Amino acid sequence: MRIDIVSLFPDMFRGPFNDSIIQRAQDNGILNIHILNPRDFSFDRHKHVDDSPFGGGSGMVLKPEPMFRAMRFLSETTSYERRRVLLMSPDGEVFSQRKAKELSVYDQLIFLCGHYEGFDARITELADEVLSIGDYVLTGGELPAMVMVDAVARMLPGVLGSEESAPTDSFYHGLLEFPQYTRPREYHGRCVPEILFSGDHAKIAAWRRRESLRTTFERRPDLLEKADLTDEDRAFIDALQANKNDDR
Repeated sequence: MRIDIVSLFPDMFRGPFNDSIIQRAQDNGILNIHILNPRDFSFDRHKHVDDSPFGGGSGMVLKPEPMFRAMRFLSETTSYERRRVLLMSPDGEVFSQRKAKELSVYDQLIFLCGHYEGFDARITELADEVLSIGDYVLTGGELPAMVMVDAVARMLPGVLGSEESAPTDSFYHGLLEFPQYTRPREYHGRCVPEILFSGDHAKIAAWRRRESLRTTFERRPDLLEKADLTDEDRAFIDALQANKNDDR
């Protein structure tokens, strides 16, 4: 997958993308990440990319010309049929694991990162969709772009060490992940559940499913409304709810 990020601050991406899983994905040729600075497409010798907003107000707004020219450059120099342009903005659809899986099927993703007070509204015409990582405002779109690239990369074959890793992540199937344990077996009186040493993979899978449901019920019950649940799952949740009511 090729990823292009249009950002005024390309150095912000060096740390997150030059280490760990993302770096290995690039080394293995699974990811091909490019950062494009819209200043390089400014019309004037001072490389201005922003201006004060019409109608008054504080802050500066990103001008449309550099962004449009940057996108024209990408269109002329890359030729991927399955391409998606994503605008980073707090008023966009909230990014999710479902969206990460949707985006992982594209050959090229282009992230448009705003900064300062925001974009000239005409820049939104360049995007296929507008995305956010939450209901809060950040200084720019760089951090959201990093988050989304990391989440999408995990969905690509060969990026993770084990093909089983992604499907067990929280949110992958609409639920939070079950508790994980490793050595030592006992620590400060806290013991690993015995079921994990049973060797019975079916029982372990059933335990993990129940614990995933329990964790989701306790921390993010809103997720259960959209999760794909079996009758057994619903009975378990009903029992959890009954116990919670009894404790009140």
